[in-house]
Formats: sequence, structure tokens, C-alpha cells
Amino acid sequence: MALLITDECINCDVCEPECPNSAISEGPEIFEINTDRCTECVGHYETPQCVAVCPVDCIIIHPEHVESREMLLRKYHRLVAGEGRE
Repeated sequence: MALLITDECINCDVCEPECPNSAISEGPEIFEINTDRCTECVGHYETPQCVAVCPVDCIIIHPEHVESREMLLRKYHRLVAGEGRE
């Protein structure tokens, strides 16, 4: 599963620096999560760090990008190896 920032985002910018995969960036209106880079912090932490620091609880599981823990771990290994870097 990748995560999604909902329109309840207040653009506080606390989530972006917490992402170990650089998956969060400022979008046109609210912060956005790149699903190709989001591993829900699998491989780095026990829980998603953006969710842990979000003051308005606006980060949810992305309904269109459902991935198992194993898939997230494979994505983590790909990102750490340098594949898929933008």
C-alpha cells in the first residue's frame, strides 16, 4: 500500500522531511506522495513517519495502490539499490 495525503492537509510541511524515501513533495495545492517511492516506511521504520507526525491525520492508505508488506519491502530494496531514482 502506498499512502495518500487527503485534501484535509494544512500544508504544515512536517511530513516531507520525515520521509526516508523522498516520496513527499509540495503539490499545487497540498503535499503529495509519490506512490512509486512510498513504502510506508517499510525497511526503515516500524510505522509510517509521515502519519506519526501529521497534526491533522490527513494521511491514509491509498485505495488505488494496495501493496502487501512483501511488495513494499521489494520496493524499498529497489529504492535503496538506486533503481527508480528520479
